[in-house]
Amino acid sequence: MDLIIQFLNIVAPPITFFSLCLFLPPYWTFKFFLSTINSIFSENIAGKVVHITGASSGIGEHLAYEYARRGARLALSARRETALREVADRARDYGSPDVIIMRADVSKVDDCRRLVDETLTHFGRLDHLVNNAAISLGTLFEDTTDITNLKPIMETNFWGSVYTTRFALPHLRNSKGKIVVMSSADSWLPAPRRHVYSASKAALVSLYETLRVEIGSDIGITIVTPGYTESELTKGKFLKAEEGKMDVDQDLRDVEVSAVPVGSVSCCAKAIVNSTLRGDRYLTVPAWFKITYVIKVLFPELVEWGFRIMYMTAPGTHAKEAPSKKILDATGLKKLFYPSSIQSPEVKIE
Repeated sequence: MDLIIQFLNIVAPPITFFSLCLFLPPYWTFKFFLSTINSIFSENIAGKVVHITGASSGIGEHLAYEYARRGARLALSARRETALREVADRARDYGSPDVIIMRADVSKVDDCRRLVDETLTHFGRLDHLVNNAAISLGTLFEDTTDITNLKPIMETNFWGSVYTTRFALPHLRNSKGKIVVMSSADSWLPAPRRHVYSASKAALVSLYETLRVEIGSDIGITIVTPGYTESELTKGKFLKAEEGKMDVDQDLRDVEVSAVPVGSVSCCAKAIVNSTLRGDRYLTVPAWFKITYVIKVLFPELVEWGFRIMYMTAPGTHAKEAPSKKILDATGLKKLFYPSSIQSPEVKIE
């Protein structure tokens, strides 16, 4: 067996290289042709039923508006009922013929079962499930004195999606429906203070890629990896693990986002819905953020070194002393790169 392994160690790399040179051009040509066909004959969502979790703000809110413009019937869930009612009213104004809301916490398995059941009870079907609910993180791992304070990140971002998908799966199979998975570019970027958040988003990618194999073509799965987009996350709403509670810290936001353009949430939502209706497997939005994945694969040490130099500070100093924030403040790029919607620290409340 050792000889076989040694033989494969020698021959596998060159065989793989020459195979890629041979098969990549026709494969990319086929993918381009297929994408063109899917763009022309994309799904008509009018009258179909879409459930969106985390729909009270940010990307989830604007996905509701985008689906509404196309005539979809909507089931919206989130923890903030008052904000959810406002989103539902606007969605009706945008053209949705029927909208229901439900207060739910996706970290609780019973709430996930209920939100699927209520959708089926009201509409009798489910065509798209958008797993959007998520919370972010803004604490160094070593500064987390009570490690259990990190559990809500995985329970909401990962298990919330797992629970909801499991209960929705048979109904989506019946309707030949689709699942939209809101992962993140953080699934491949080793950004400080986002350790468990990044892990939760990477876990989503792994789960749904495996699920594609298990369920075949019965259900379409679109994995979305947004870069920086205007939302409560880029407004500065983080879980402070050392305190065990959510808080808005715009100084920390400036450290984490730095002088990187923050994309429009409405453009992001439109791109996600278009991609889902085409049946795309993956979407990174804004598109230029794909280059960060390529850089990470080709130069991992350089990426790690860059994050450490730019985003870390000396022990005992505040995060706002990081070079990433100093560069942002010195250049004045915040006014140019940050939309007005994330300038204020105010977030929606119950």
